Amino acid sequence: MFATKLFLAAVLLVCVSARHIQFEDVPYGEHEEYRYPVYDVDEDFEYQHPGHLASARVRRQAQASYTLNGDGTSGVNAKVPLVGNGQNVLSALGSAGYDDKNKLASKGFGLALDNVNGHGVSVMKETLPGFGSKLTGAGHATLFHNDNHNVGANAFVSRNMPTNYPGVPNFNTVGAGVDYMFKNKVGASLGMANTPFLERKDYSAMGNLNLFRSPTSTVDFTAGYKRFEMPRFDSGWKPNFGITFGRSF
Repeated sequence: MFATKLFLAAVLLVCVSARHIQFEDVPYGEHEEYRYPVYDVDEDFEYQHPGHLASARVRRQAQASYTLNGDGTSGVNAKVPLVGNGQNVLSALGSAGYDDKNKLASKGFGLALDNVNGHGVSVMKETLPGFGSKLTGAGHATLFHNDNHNVGANAFVSRNMPTNYPGVPNFNTVGAGVDYMFKNKVGASLGMANTPFLERKDYSAMGNLNLFRSPTSTVDFTAGYKRFEMPRFDSGWKPNFGITFGRSF
């Protein structure tokens, strides 16, 4: 299945900067289990960033990407400029995530405001079949940038609304991360998310390698480790990898 998806993605070279929503069983109480979305700091912020192409040009173009993960899940995302000037651009966002059986796991829409200096904010509303919905507010900033190095930071807060679980209240998740890129070629990121209601923390340490770049297309490989922990369970550090095909129009 992974090989088939990868082949089709490479041939079509379409779509998204994946915003995949993964689900895992999480204990709640003594005799019940609920399925909650797993928060992934790196993935949660991919859809906001205009990429590492020349910012002034890219911010005026529509962007789309497709990400295929090693576990067979995938996602698509699109960003379309609506209005802007020489400093700021307001864009529409759209996303969809799929599980390893190609079933829809999430769909969302939102708005993003980006500054030419690499700063921005966004709001995203998502529908999660089998769970409910989620509203996320996020921001990112460029801390340092020159011809060789780029250092950025991001943060988000999500309001989770589990409408499919009677008696379970709405709850929040907050997260933050930092990322580094060298010459738009090799990079790394660290991230953390906290969900107090579940007493759960998620961590990620990822590396990124640009495999191909042209004025309109990119292919990137991402690999690293992720982990979540709760009072009665610790997943340990698990490998995670994926490949992303991006295009601007």
